[in-house]
Amino acid sequence: MKKRRFKLWATAGILLTLALAGCGNKEAKDVKEASAKTPEEKVLTVYSAGPDGLAANIQEAFEEKTGIKVEMFQGTTGKILSRLEAEKNNPAADVVVLASVASMDGLKATDQLQSYQDAANKDNINKDWSDGEGYFYGYSASALGIAYNTKNTTQIPEDWSDLAKADWQNKINIPDPSLSGSAVDFLFGYTEADNKAWRTIDTWKKNGLQVNGANKEALDAVITGEKNATIAGVDYMAYKAKADGEPVEIIYPKSGTVVSPRAVGILKEAKHVEAAKAYVDFLLSDEGQKLVADAYLLPGNKEIAVKNRAALDEIPQLHVDWIGAEAKQLEVLTKFTDLFR
Repeated sequence: MKKRRFKLWATAGILLTLALAGCGNKEAKDVKEASAKTPEEKVLTVYSAGPDGLAANIQEAFEEKTGIKVEMFQGTTGKILSRLEAEKNNPAADVVVLASVASMDGLKATDQLQSYQDAANKDNINKDWSDGEGYFYGYSASALGIAYNTKNTTQIPEDWSDLAKADWQNKINIPDPSLSGSAVDFLFGYTEADNKAWRTIDTWKKNGLQVNGANKEALDAVITGEKNATIAGVDYMAYKAKADGEPVEIIYPKSGTVVSPRAVGILKEAKHVEAAKAYVDFLLSDEGQKLVADAYLLPGNKEIAVKNRAALDEIPQLHVDWIGAEAKQLEVLTKFTDLFR
């Protein structure tokens, strides 16, 4: 299963991006005392699928709180999975943060994670985004909507089917799902939940839908006015661009959209388990969750207030079952690629 899974990733060219005080004072003290015994124990290796600013802020806050140094490798989910496979005979990472729960569930299925059932604050974290046996926790999420240029748009779309209208001809794009994990999540969730989804996607194609790079490239084309709207736009990126003064807004179609969770887990071969647990605890803590909210992501803890963005209960959602979804995502990706070939 493991060998086949990575072969599928390579042949499909998936680079899932997507595109991030759990431990109490006693726990932090215990970690420091344990780590003081050996120099190596003071360095925790984390592989994280961003966002870059959030990952850096979490690293800084965690190091300050615990005294544990973090060595961070950042990349897309696909790059992280490829690196884990390349290092399988000499594992280096302790903690992995992925922008895809489906991919994290794949790591669990191939026996690459260890359970941490006693994670602090786990009961505050969205259970639909997390593993019931404690192998990973959905610490945050993004919602995928329609990001549009406010200067060029006179009629704001209300639903996915609106983008098949003549007003949008040759003015719409979608992130390339072979480069964007969130785009794969969207296509999987949308086509699983709506039996008319493939017909709608076909109408987008006939209306000139362009497959336009990864998430940033697709959104940049809307910001510059090259395109008027991005389908499956990552909402936290749109909110940040709006806050930076760009002419962009995002809506969630009334029929529902996909909320794509991001998860953290401890690798089975982790060398610094107590420090890794402290890192998970920090991500799930109120302090860590507030950093998530500051990055315009949806916190895993719904009690943490968001600002300048829609809260989870304000977003019309499609029900998506992420367990065992990785293989199905490959089928969806293949079908989409064939359609736009």
